[in-house]
Amino acid sequence: MVIKYPIIVEGKYDKIKLSSLFSAKIITTDGFGIFNNKEKLSLIRQIAKKDKIILLTDSDGGGHLIRSHIKTAIPSDKLINLYIPRIEGKEKRKITPSKEGILGVEGIDADKLREMLLPYSDEGTEKEPSEITKADFYALGLSGRDDSKSLREKVLKKLNFPLNMSANAMLQAVQILFTKEEFEQLAVSCQHSDS
Repeated sequence: MVIKYPIIVEGKYDKIKLSSLFSAKIITTDGFGIFNNKEKLSLIRQIAKKDKIILLTDSDGGGHLIRSHIKTAIPSDKLINLYIPRIEGKEKRKITPSKEGILGVEGIDADKLREMLLPYSDEGTEKEPSEITKADFYALGLSGRDDSKSLREKVLKKLNFPLNMSANAMLQAVQILFTKEEFEQLAVSCQHSDS
């Protein structure tokens, strides 16, 4: 399967995993090295001038920081933000789990990665972002209210998304994954659940 756009991941083991599954241009951030590597950030900016870039970092705090840093350097219309599920476990090559005890990109099931990247491959049909808007988030209680954060967390848990996603990042992700009707049903079901 050939992926149409370059993919940014954190480290070499993420790159090895994706390279075993896809034919793609894969750029590593070298973990937190991206914060001090002006040349690598400049390269990413240059690539984004020509095409979209898929951003696929781990669902932990470190992945969130790296994603946020890259998002400040690249126009939002050039980024495809994909989020791996937040799954407890440890990578096979590691002796102990990560600090947060969740799998990174390298530990995610190959079928799940294929499913996530299929729309951006030569075999898939890329989805246009759905019409879910910030106004919809407000109407569903996901922003602008006292209990919005707790409701967003319920939805994020149900989706296995990182719990530290901002409302804007969450909006971008659900625009890629859901129709407006599908997402409204999901959000309403979370409003009525106790967990």
